[in-house]
Amino acid sequence: MLFAIYATDKPGALETRMAARQAHLDYVKAGFNDKILTAGPRLSDDGEKMIGSLIVIDLPDRGAVDDFCKNDPYAIAGVFERVEVTGFKAVFPMND
Repeated sequence: MLFAIYATDKPGALETRMAARQAHLDYVKAGFNDKILTAGPRLSDDGEKMIGSLIVIDLPDRGAVDDFCKNDPYAIAGVFERVEVTGFKAVFPMND
């Protein structure tokens, strides 16, 4: 099942985010690279500052997503103020 993970950084967490960034990328690449449809940092309106993360991931259930989120180095480092997870249905590109 597809899930959207929408994370918002704590105010002033950019330095913490950058310090944990390589560990986060390694975590994703090592165990989830083939499960992620798209992912990347959310940006401020001017495009200058990372303010969170957006990940669309294909995992079997919500428990697996919660485990993914809990073990993400960004979460462990305390980057996020909040993380929202919802089911997701990919519509584009259309496959019909």
